[in-house]
Amino acid sequence: MPLPDLYRAYIDCLNRRDWAELGRYVGGDVEHNGRPLGLAGYRDMLVKDVEEIPDLRFRIGLLVCEPPRVAARLLFHCTPRGRFLGLRVDGRQVSFTENVFYAYRDSRIASVWSVIDKAAIEAQIGA
Repeated sequence: MPLPDLYRAYIDCLNRRDWAELGRYVGGDVEHNGRPLGLAGYRDMLVKDVEEIPDLRFRIGLLVCEPPRVAARLLFHCTPRGRFLGLRVDGRQVSFTENVFYAYRDSRIASVWSVIDKAAIEAQIGA
């Protein structure tokens, strides 16, 4: 499967909350921002995100693929329940972006580098 299609299928898996299928897209020894999480730790991180933000949806705003790498700008409009990124959002709707870079190995995500636009959230909640 071409890398852009593989990445879109991964995003669809996240939006369907199909955690049992996550291993089709994410390697067993995946790292996130330099931390080795493994597939189970990565899944736990995503499950926790969805528990804290039930209406979380991943939308691709920009996608650039240069195998074996993917760069994406993800768009979010959601309602975190309590604290998010150390900020008291407490159920207010916020919009923000995430710039994320992936390295693939054997057609699975091997590493992820992610930066969320925290300043956009701070501006919306008056922090």
